[in-house]
Amino acid sequence: MNRQSGALLFAAALLLAGAAATALPQPATLSAAQQSALQAAIAAPGRTPANVARDRYRHPFETLSFFGVRPSDNVVEIWPSGGWYTEILAPYLARGGGHYYAASMGANGNDGVRRLMAANPVAYGQISLAAFPAWEPTETRVPDGSADVVLTFRNVHNWQVGYHHNSQRYAEEAFRQMYRMLRPGGTLGIEEHRLPESRDAARENSSGYVKVSTVRRLAEAAGFRFVAASEVNANPRDTADWPQGVWTLPPTYQLGDQDRARYAAIGESDRMTLRFVKPGAD
Repeated sequence: MNRQSGALLFAAALLLAGAAATALPQPATLSAAQQSALQAAIAAPGRTPANVARDRYRHPFETLSFFGVRPSDNVVEIWPSGGWYTEILAPYLARGGGHYYAASMGANGNDGVRRLMAANPVAYGQISLAAFPAWEPTETRVPDGSADVVLTFRNVHNWQVGYHHNSQRYAEEAFRQMYRMLRPGGTLGIEEHRLPESRDAARENSSGYVKVSTVRRLAEAAGFRFVAASEVNANPRDTADWPQGVWTLPPTYQLGDQDRARYAAIGESDRMTLRFVKPGAD
């Protein structure tokens, strides 16, 4: 082998090694049996009819499949509110040997989930409740390193509105606590109203929309590594410039009957769907 050929081979080897070192893991794929179990949970007759009507906007099968949520996983949902995803995830995980944590803010943050638990203890009785963010040592926390998946749907904009707790920045601490919950190799799945990158960043504090770059900055600062993005929850009809922010659109209709048909035709917001991983697994 001559010197030039050897140099070319060495350079190629370096490029391949660099690519391997920086390659990102791909989103987990569900087996046929896992997909069937997820579809059954989404089609369950016990779901609230108003929640089912929103499936066409929220795409639960495609979203949870993209995040790779398996029925045997230990899953934490951040701020589940009234329990839209709880109705799907809790039975799906309970039947598959997994576990569901509802992590909410404040003493009444899990009231919607508690109502589900009281109304149907067979389906929801195995849910665990936790505080998030947990600020005090006495608060019930999701144990560190215990979660396979942490999910948060349309919540990051709430953490961006200048929230502080005892001088701690709220959004940064929220991402740090989600990082601690996960085992190495665990998944963080985020769905959020999307603000175009060209818009004034100040809009993130009032509109309910957040830039993808902001979410990535927060997640990566906490230690997460970006894996992939999906357009499953994209809505090109949403221009993200409404008079009452994202709450102008359904399901909130902040303007009441004013131009309601117009906003109904647009549908729910344009949303990013991002998957991150906590590094460290072999």
